[in-house]
Amino acid sequence: QVQLVESGGGLVQPGGSLRLSCAASGIRFDINAVDWFRQAPGKQRDLVAQISSSGTQNYGDSAKGRFTISRDNAKNTVYLQMNDLKPEDTAVYYCHVRYSGYWGQGTQVTVYS
Repeated sequence: QVQLVESGGGLVQPGGSLRLSCAASGIRFDINAVDWFRQAPGKQRDLVAQISSSGTQNYGDSAKGRFTISRDNAKNTVYLQMNDLKPEDTAVYYCHVRYSGYWGQGTQVTVYS
């Protein structure tokens, strides 16, 4: 059984940082591409960042220069380091194994001033 468990969300002021984690069981992240998406209330789910099995990273426009995706193969965990957070980053963040139907339950990030 595949499980993706996100953690690390919370409340932060503008300019602050958070690191999200996505821990997997039942599937290996080192041979799969993994994405972070986010969804704000009333909006569609948007791609934030992605890391391929070889480690290649890509970012959505909103994340470029502020967010970093990384992977720890030993822990089978993907991270999203988010710096210089803005109110518009407020959303539920989900991890997803690309080309699969596997999603985590999401973790809420709220940036408030």
